[in-house]
Amino acid sequence: MVQTIGNPLSWVAKVFGGGAQGISSGVHELGGADDGQVQIRDIDFDSLKLALGKGRDDFLALRTDVIFIVLIYPVVGILLTWFALNNEVLYLLFPLISGFALLGPVAAVGLYEMSRRREQGAKAGWGDGFRVMTSPSIFPILALGGFLAAVFLAWMICAHFIYGLTLGPDAPASSLSFLRDVFTTSSGWVMIIAGGAVGFVFAAVVLAVSLVSFPLLVDRSVGVPVAVVTSVNIAKRNPKTVAAWGAIVVSLLALGVLTLFVGLIFVLPLLGHATWHLYRQAVVPQTEARDAT
Repeated sequence: MVQTIGNPLSWVAKVFGGGAQGISSGVHELGGADDGQVQIRDIDFDSLKLALGKGRDDFLALRTDVIFIVLIYPVVGILLTWFALNNEVLYLLFPLISGFALLGPVAAVGLYEMSRRREQGAKAGWGDGFRVMTSPSIFPILALGGFLAAVFLAWMICAHFIYGLTLGPDAPASSLSFLRDVFTTSSGWVMIIAGGAVGFVFAAVVLAVSLVSFPLLVDRSVGVPVAVVTSVNIAKRNPKTVAAWGAIVVSLLALGVLTLFVGLIFVLPLLGHATWHLYRQAVVPQTEARDAT
């Protein structure tokens, strides 16, 4: 068959028409096209061990592709540190690094997809991890990611005001003087306690909202409201287990940061893959739920 070059106007219309159709289906995904009920299960400490074990197995099986994906995160951490040390905002260094973790769930969507494909016995490489970016589910993922970005911004604003009310408003004269003021003055300890309390609230909100919401959006077309409500319900139903999971995440991330961010190359994929398997423990698969009914 002979192929001819069509009218440029018709070509443009076709491109924009396809883009509009993609946007339309993506917007529809925000509310969800899957009308099946999401059923949840109780999770315990054994569930956490199982999720971490399977996450480790995924990482070992996919380590070359996974490291390629997560290599950017240590670089971002180093850049954040450089920014804080070179722009007279040293007091925001810890909030920046800890707040960066608030964006981890959305940054790990490629890892969820890789674990999902490996679970199904399908090929799973770094290209498959990025494939989720071209699916309609990326719209609700980005919408929920926007919420996490707003939480991160709110945390940074709070950290700025806490510093201003305690050790501020002037910027630290040097790193040594800042550390001395933080640990040897009453104002410094007030900043530590107040910042820790406020940061805990932000972390708890993000943990409850994102516990399984992103893996659920990758796996099923349920929409943002259902994904968030499901995640919060699991947290309410299993508070001790979820608190333990949060402690594990914080501990591993702290270990990754203390190794000058190099450890994040291993910690982030482990947590990403483990989060997928925790989702599998907490949410009844669609096929099982359908068979039960």
